[in-house]
Order: sequence, then structure tokens, then C-alpha cells
Amino acid sequence: MPSASAPSDTRGPGAAAFGTGARGSLARLYRRDLAAYPATGRRMSYLAIVVVTTVVLYYMLYIQYAVATSIITHFDMTYRYFVWVSVIGNAIGAFASLVAGLADRWGRANLVVYGLLVAALLVFFGLPNAGDKTAYLVLFAVVSFIEGIVLVATPALIRDFSPQLGRATAMGYWTMGPVIGSLVVTSVTSSTLDTASWQDELRYSGAAGLVVFVITLIALRELSPGLRDQIMVSLRDRALVEARAKGLDTEAVRRGEWRQMLRLDILGSAFAIAVFLLLYYAAVGNFVVYFSTTFGYSEQRTNGLANWYWAANALALIVAGLLSDRLLVRKPFMIVGGIGAIVATAIFASLATHATTGYYTFAWLFVAIGVFSGVAYAPWMASFTETVEKRNPAATAAGLAVWGWTVRIVVAVSAAFIPVLVTSVTPLVEHGAEVAAATKQAAPALAIVDAHPQLFAELGKYTPTTMPPALAAQAVKEVGAADLAVVQKAQPQLKVLKEHGPDVQKAVKNGPGEWRTWWWICVGGQVLFLPFVFVMAGRWSPKKAREDARAHQDAVDRELAALATSEA
Repeated sequence: MPSASAPSDTRGPGAAAFGTGARGSLARLYRRDLAAYPATGRRMSYLAIVVVTTVVLYYMLYIQYAVATSIITHFDMTYRYFVWVSVIGNAIGAFASLVAGLADRWGRANLVVYGLLVAALLVFFGLPNAGDKTAYLVLFAVVSFIEGIVLVATPALIRDFSPQLGRATAMGYWTMGPVIGSLVVTSVTSSTLDTASWQDELRYSGAAGLVVFVITLIALRELSPGLRDQIMVSLRDRALVEARAKGLDTEAVRRGEWRQMLRLDILGSAFAIAVFLLLYYAAVGNFVVYFSTTFGYSEQRTNGLANWYWAANALALIVAGLLSDRLLVRKPFMIVGGIGAIVATAIFASLATHATTGYYTFAWLFVAIGVFSGVAYAPWMASFTETVEKRNPAATAAGLAVWGWTVRIVVAVSAAFIPVLVTSVTPLVEHGAEVAAATKQAAPALAIVDAHPQLFAELGKYTPTTMPPALAAQAVKEVGAADLAVVQKAQPQLKVLKEHGPDVQKAVKNGPGEWRTWWWICVGGQVLFLPFVFVMAGRWSPKKAREDARAHQDAVDRELAALATSEA
């Protein structure tokens, strides 16, 4: 009973904490805990906000890869330097994921809301106005740090607001974040790059981030620690979860959470999905470079081609999630999706050396890869969170931090390794366009030189001031003054061809085979994914899964009945 000096507050759970008037409104901007599990409508709105936030964050992160050649040219970067921008960004993002696991007690929603604000400001104002390539690298590293934090916080929120029996569908929507983000990147750039600069493209994404930030600032909430630190199998568990939360010692259940996550089923599964997605990382970071250097596609045409992959992948994520929840199993979907992705990627790898492969052949292959990857990934995300919950439901953020760290480390290593394996990329990116332009401009001069190779080889030994008169007279006689003038005028282009032509020609010859090797490594990563499916939580048989669900519900009913009896 409340004392006379402390009158009771009847405004509802959490109202007193928020205060009144302006002070209460400000408190809502950082006090986001929900004392009770939200009704379905509010829960769906929170899930939708998290998914939209994820989409716009990845739009801001991935936009630089869609305009990679323009950024390289603008800052006079080497291709290797641009790669290290990505490598450093991903490495920093990896450790930011661990920070997010540690900082989870500050509030998952706050990490998302204010992380999104910082990222949007950096992409809108910072990156487009970077003074030089070093400034660009530093700013992108900060954006990657934010992404590493949100990579952990957003799926943690999705897990909190989705009971296990609807988890795959919810995770399917969340995994659409990076996929739809990529689709937005390629859709916007393929429609606007003919009139917009790379700076404009970054600003478009930053503006989208600021709009979504306002929505999250006002509307995003999260479960209180007592609610989220429990397993919720279905919505019918709601009353029991809320009753348990009143007496749950959240500090006690979190003890040893990091040690509990360093197990084969957690670490092995995280590594497995990281290498399974090697092709996805290459699609985000290298498709523009690959198709421009190997098949001569423009940035715009390549981004249009990639739309087939992202659209198919996004649709498959949702359908696979719905079916997985309907059948109550995850593992069969992971196996079918994994095997299908292996076959489709192997066909793609085998076509990497064929310059005659058509645009729509690649498009339909990307549809197949996107579909099978989605079939595997959405159920995997659900199964991974359930595997973490099996160890300790209060350690969700720590488990997802381990996953986020692993994924980003693999991305960083793969990004650093590609230029080492695909050595042809560097000369083609740095000098390919220059050599092609020089070849076209100097074509008349090259024809003249090729008609008199020995003479021009001898002329090349001298400068105009040291040229022997007899040799000069011979040149005029054999070639003619007019043709000599054509060759003289083309000297800048001929110099480019002499310095970089041989390396570019070698790269053109070797490039397709080197890329094919990388695509086969991606196939190997998909193969490694399969055995780790067996160590994850969950049933193989829908019948067994239904029996488990009935047994769980019976246990919940008994516990609720016991609580009602004790309170009577």
C-alpha cells in the first residue's frame, strides 16, 4: 500500500518514469522500454520500423560500391586503395559488433535510432565533401562502425518482437534489409546515374536516412530486460512471460553470457553463414568492377543486372520464412537452399571465361542464386537466434555480436584477398579506360607505326633535338611529312599505350580466369555451410516439431494454472 507521502500513480506502466509535459516528451526520446508485451498491431509496427531502418542503413553503406569507379577516378585512388577502404571499414564494423553486444544494456532501440542519425549525417554531408582519399577512408570507417553496431541491434529487436513460431518470417523481413538496400542502390543508380554525380547518389541515401531517423526517434520502442531475456515460443506465452518478468533477476541470467556463446553451435554456425555469403559480398562490392572490366558493362548496366539478383532474393526470403514457420522447421530449407545455391553458382563460375555469355543468361542465373540463397538464409537467421536462446535467451545480443563480428571479419578478409588473387583488376580499373581511349584516339598513328615498325623503333631512340639528320630525312622519304605529323600529334596517347598497354592487354587475357577462380571459392564457401546446419537447434521433421509445440503449450498452460492458484 502506498504511503501518504508517496501517492500512487495510476497513469499506467512506465508513465511515471516518463514524467509529464515537456520533460516527459524528452524522456521518451531515450527511455524506450515497454513494461508489457505489445499487442499485435503495435508489435508489427515496431518490426516494420526496424526493417525499414535496416534497408536505409544498407542503402547508405552499399551506395559507394555502385559508384566505385567514379569515386576511384575522383580521388585518384588506386584500385587497391579503394579495396582497403572496404577492408578497413569492415574490420572496424566487426569490432563495433562486439561493442554493440557490450553496450546492449544502454538500449537496443537507442543504438539503432542514434546510430542511424550519425550515419545519415556522415553520408549526406561528410562523404560527398571529403577533401581527399584519406578523409574519405576515415569517414567511411566511421559509417562502418555505426553499421556494425546496428547489425547487432536490429536483429536483436526483431528477435524480441517475434516469438519462435513466427521467427523465420520476421527474420525474412529483416534479412531483406541488406537485400532491399542493395536493390534500392541498383534501382536508384540505374535510373539516375546518367544525370547525377556520385556525390548526388550518396546524398540521396543520406536524405533517406534522415527521414527514417525521424520516424524511429518518435516511434521505436523495445521490450524491458525482464521480458526480452526469456524464450517466447508463441504469442500464447505472453501472460506467462509477463508474469515471470516481474521476478526475473536480469543481471543473474546474463552472467557468463559471452562464455556461453563461444561454442561450436554458435561460432561454427556464424562462420558457416559468413562463408556461404561470399558471393553476396562480391555482388555488393565487385559486380560493377567485374562486369565493367570483363564484359565492358557500364555502372548503370551492371546495376540493372544486379536488380534481378536482389529482387529474387528479397521475394525468396519472405516466402521461405513463411513456409518455415508454417512447417515449424528450419533445417530442410537450409539444406535445399544451400544445395541449390551451390549448383547455380557453379554454373555462373563456369561461364566467367565466356565473353559471349549474354545479359539475360546472367540475369536468370542471378535469379536462381538469389532464390536459393533466400531459401537458406531466412530460416538460418531464425535457427541461429533459437540456437542462442537454447544456450541463454538473455544472451541474444552477445550471440548476435559474435555473428556480426564473424561476418564482418570474413568480409574484410575476402575483400583484401580479391586483388591478390584477381591481379588483373588493378591495371584494368586504373588504366583500362585510359588505354582504351588512347587506342581509339591514336588509331591512325598506330596504323602508320605498324606499317614501318623498324623505322619507328629507330626513331624512338632519339628526341627531336638529338635526331640524326640522315634518319630524319629517311623518315620523311619513307613515311611522308603528313603522316609523321599524325604520329607526332599522337605522342601522348602512344606514351600511354607504351607504359600501360602491355599490362592492360595481359589483364584482359587473364582476368576472366582469375575471376572464375574466385567464383569457385564462393562455391566452396557454400559447400562449407552445409555440415554446420546439423549442429543448430531445431527439428528436421514437421511432425516432431508439431509435437514439441503441443508439449510446450501444455507446459505453459500448467504453469499459468499454478500461478493462478497461488494468487487466488
